[in-house]
Amino acid sequence: MLRVGLTGGIGAGKSEVSGLLVECGAVLIDSDRIAREVVEPGTEGLAAVVEAFGADVLAGDGTLDRPKLGAVVFSDQERLGVLNSIVHPLVRTRSEELERAAAPDAVVVHDVPLLTENGLAPQYDVVIVVDAAPVTQLDRLVRLRGMTEEDARARMAAQATREQRRAIADIVIDNDVPLEDLRRRVKEVWAELARRAHGDSRKSRPPQE
Repeated sequence: MLRVGLTGGIGAGKSEVSGLLVECGAVLIDSDRIAREVVEPGTEGLAAVVEAFGADVLAGDGTLDRPKLGAVVFSDQERLGVLNSIVHPLVRTRSEELERAAAPDAVVVHDVPLLTENGLAPQYDVVIVVDAAPVTQLDRLVRLRGMTEEDARARMAAQATREQRRAIADIVIDNDVPLEDLRRRVKEVWAELARRAHGDSRKSRPPQE
C-alpha cells in the first residue's frame, strides 16, 4: 500500500485532482467529507460539539449549522482548538478504518486540506501539493463559490502560504492549466504512484513537476 497525502490551498482545485486520481484507480479518503459525517445527527461528535458550544450551533432540523459554528471559531484560536480536539480524533479513527479496508497494493490518497498547517507530511509515503497562483485561487473563490473578495482573501490568508505548501511536496501538480493538461499530468503522476505501490523502488522519489 502506498499512502499519499494530497493537499492544496483553498481554490487551488484539489477536488478536481482527487477526482482524476480516483478515475485512475486510487482509493480516496476525504478528510472534509469524514469531518461532516462524524458530526451528523445522532453521532457522539455532534453531541460533543453541542456540549462545548451550546445548542445555538444547531440548525432547526437538528443538523450542525456550519456557518454559525464557523463564525464562532474562525477568529478565535482557543475555540477552534476545542473544535479540533473533538473532530480530529474522530476523523483520524474513521480514516484508519477506511485505509485498513483497502487492498494491500492500493494507492490510498488522503485528501487533507490542512496537511501543511498541521505538520502531517511525515505521515505519508508521498505528499502531493495541488498548486495555483493566488490570483487564480481568488478568481475561483469569487466566481465559482460566490464568496466576496474580502472573505476569499481572509480564507486564503488563514492557510499556509504557497511557498510553505511547496516546501513539503514530493510532487507538485500545477492547476493553472486547461483541464486536458491537468488530466495528462495526473495520469503521469498516477503511473509513478502505481509503480511504487507495487513495490518497484528503482526511483527514489516521484517526479516533482
